[in-house]
Amino acid sequence: MLVTSEAVETLIDQFARLPGIGRKTARRLASFVLKMPRAEVVKIAEALISAKDRVRNCSVCFNLTDDDPCAICSSPRRDRSVVCVAEEPADVMAIERTNEFTGVYHVLGGSISPLDGIGPDELKIRELVERVADPDSVKISEVILAVNPNVEGDTTAYYISQLLQPFGIKISRLARGIPVGSALEFADEATLGRALEGRVDV
Repeated sequence: MLVTSEAVETLIDQFARLPGIGRKTARRLASFVLKMPRAEVVKIAEALISAKDRVRNCSVCFNLTDDDPCAICSSPRRDRSVVCVAEEPADVMAIERTNEFTGVYHVLGGSISPLDGIGPDELKIRELVERVADPDSVKISEVILAVNPNVEGDTTAYYISQLLQPFGIKISRLARGIPVGSALEFADEATLGRALEGRVDV
């Protein structure tokens, strides 16, 4: 194949390295960037570099932050006795968008997945147990396991619940079932089964 521009090919290669971006989408992105004014491209480049240089993990909850501790952990309005355990920072953002949760978070950095070589030691599980056991911090009364509803999430939830049971705190998990606005006839058996298990009083 004849390459007309090494610079364009390099840009396409870099876009294609991003998750969910194939070669076709990478070409479209490269074409779009080349049509943008230079000042806009510089802003994107500066934002990428700034994020890479400034963003770190919060030393308390391990969420992404510019400042340590993060805004959630340092907020006096958050209930520190309730900890929501999430797999990734993106999960925290999703929960925050609901404006329903007023506690604090603990980000694991993934889920237990032996096939991918990810065991408990690769996640922030030990730090969670230490946080619950710490006698000098606010006593934690509940841990909500907001892990994904898949095999890895189930494994992670089970493992964490076994570690936390001796502390005598409430351990809960996000309800699973029928999405709002959908019809029962279109739900699969597993989803309907989970919805029945997680039914609530009315």
